[in-house]
Amino acid sequence: MITKTATESWQEFVQCVEDCCSATEFQNWIAPIQVHASTSDEMLVLEVPNIFVQEYLLTNFKKHLDNFLPLSPSGELKVEFVIAQPKKKQAPKKASPAPTPLTPSDEKSTLLLNPQYTFEDFIEGPSNQFVKSAALGIAMRPGKSYNPLFIHGGVGLGKTHLLHAIGHMAKKERKRLKVHCITTEAFINDLVDSLRNKSSDKMKRFYRGLDLLLVDDIQFLQSRLNFEEEFCNMFEALINQNKQVVITSDKPPGELKLSERMIARMEWGLVANVGIPELETRVAILQHKAEKKGLQIPQRVAFFMAERIFNNVRQLEGALNRLAAYSRMMGIDVTEEVVENTLSELFHKGSTKRISVDNILKSVAVMFGVRVADICGTSRAKSVAFPRQVAMYLAKEMVNDSLIKLAASFGGKTHSTLLHAWKKISQQIGKDETLRRQIQMARRNLES
Repeated sequence: MITKTATESWQEFVQCVEDCCSATEFQNWIAPIQVHASTSDEMLVLEVPNIFVQEYLLTNFKKHLDNFLPLSPSGELKVEFVIAQPKKKQAPKKASPAPTPLTPSDEKSTLLLNPQYTFEDFIEGPSNQFVKSAALGIAMRPGKSYNPLFIHGGVGLGKTHLLHAIGHMAKKERKRLKVHCITTEAFINDLVDSLRNKSSDKMKRFYRGLDLLLVDDIQFLQSRLNFEEEFCNMFEALINQNKQVVITSDKPPGELKLSERMIARMEWGLVANVGIPELETRVAILQHKAEKKGLQIPQRVAFFMAERIFNNVRQLEGALNRLAAYSRMMGIDVTEEVVENTLSELFHKGSTKRISVDNILKSVAVMFGVRVADICGTSRAKSVAFPRQVAMYLAKEMVNDSLIKLAASFGGKTHSTLLHAWKKISQQIGKDETLRRQIQMARRNLES
């Protein structure tokens, strides 16, 4: 009989979990875990980046761990955890600690990039995977693909973070690369100053001599025709020389009040959207930022916060700053009650809009990957029956109609069937944390 080593058992566990959980969950919580060098045939030692990852593993995958990993005679896992030592950071270059704005009149001045806005500190999820990949490709090979790159999305979702990350990596890969990161307002001010000082030719030479131009908040160029024309001329000159341009905006090009010529130029390359991060991504962001602040936030509390604050990352970080300050000033641990008392005004309240059974059916169908027709059909397969019960539960909770009318919306089911489904899901919510989060997510989607 061949006995597997602890390391081999862990590798089998990882392969199994990768197949049964989402890509985001796997990358954020499982992939960072490494087998420690002190692992023996008898004892598995796992290196985790922080205590939150350890808690998440033991809380959500206990049954899987019991099935794959060795157990002691008393039934306890033969697993030990060690926290990974933080990597020693290289001494910062002179350009980073004392940034000064780069101006056309001083080409040798230091590049103004936020040192915290790097790809390493950008938490990836389904809502931003595509745009992050495009940004990485540009940072590695400026001017070779996706030129220009136009990043758009709501406030506080990471557009500026990605813009600065491109600048950091591009400078790191090519020391002599001429990179300039500027807001649209700053560009307008530069242009005004150059006209006042009669140095517009010098400004043109400066901008046309760049290798990589990063422009933030292009929407502020709207309704400023003279400035728009100058920007467009400079923009075309760079593109024609295969120099990379990256632009951010709160709206896609077609929705901006700019000239057709300008919109067409911005749509030449790649237009990518940064969406609102999903629940797991928001939790990962909270844990990452809390760790950097030296704040201990239990996993359940992180989910509690992420479920109630979800519009943008900036709001999440602001809530975390307030929570950290309150916790340290009062000398108390972070709990759900503390979060509720400290951040309640930031929590999103339910919408008053009318919710229909049709909306619930569509939302649940997308969530579980089934068809609306299947939910309203007669199939008793678990993959269909469970989503149907969830949809019935939500219908009873959120739609103000009689049970008979609600049940009829599910392909002519009886009111007793709907009531049975509601009771079953109500009981399961108290025991199943994953189901509870799914229900809350569905509620938010329907109320937003």
